[in-house]
Amino acid sequence: MEIQTIPEFTTDEYFGLEDQWLETAPGELTHYHEAGEGTPVLFLHGSGSGVSAAANWWLNLPQLSQKYRTIAIDLLGFGQTIEAPESAFGIKAWVKHIVRVLDSLGIDKTWLVGNSLGGWVAFQFAIDHPERLAGIISMGTGGAPRTKALASHANPTVTPEGIRQALLDFVVDASLVSDELVEARYAASSTEGANERFRRVITARDEDREQLPLDLNVLATLEIPVLLIHGREDRVIPMGRSLQLAEIIPHADLHLFSQCGHWSQVERAEDFNRVVAAYLLTHS
Repeated sequence: MEIQTIPEFTTDEYFGLEDQWLETAPGELTHYHEAGEGTPVLFLHGSGSGVSAAANWWLNLPQLSQKYRTIAIDLLGFGQTIEAPESAFGIKAWVKHIVRVLDSLGIDKTWLVGNSLGGWVAFQFAIDHPERLAGIISMGTGGAPRTKALASHANPTVTPEGIRQALLDFVVDASLVSDELVEARYAASSTEGANERFRRVITARDEDREQLPLDLNVLATLEIPVLLIHGREDRVIPMGRSLQLAEIIPHADLHLFSQCGHWSQVERAEDFNRVVAAYLLTHS
């Protein structure tokens, strides 16, 4: 295929991650971060204004890449990934995008680590392509019924203060919402075309919430290891979501973090990294 021109873009230095690009289809250029060697672990971010792989996983990739091949992508419609003009958004479209990424990287089977929307996509991937999964680690799995915080999260005011308020819904410890983080997320959400792109993504996501919920009957037959992680004080996706999945999925373990909201990989980053590394070590 014809090689596309790499955009002139550098991820905000606040996140400390190097940029890489991968042509995954004609007209489609996937932006991602990769580090480490060994068992592949693909990280899937959540949704929200200004979200990206870097803005979800900057505190996790450096540590986990010491023992694993860590890959974090910007899904279609998010971050710096460039989609073809005819591209659709939605749960099935994001699953297909992941397949193209894996094929382009020559990866037959991988772990998926998903936050919120990313966890929802990971489980849909398990339903559609179980043969390509080694296991799933999911935090605050998306697709749950809408909450007040989730509704606010889907329609933030795209100003620095609006971004700050949206991020404050993610955490118990408000000090984690630093000025630098707010500025980086605001810059990403206020680029040309970003707002319209975000609206298309959220529309597709919310349509799938009604039309394509996870098939719990299929999840009840999964034979892969699954680790569910949830912040006890999560206001975006209630803890009951993970409790429901833990009851259904045969090989699911559940880890709850106290004094932790929706962003467990940020709010409890060191503990999160230890829990994930230990789980990968014992289940890979």
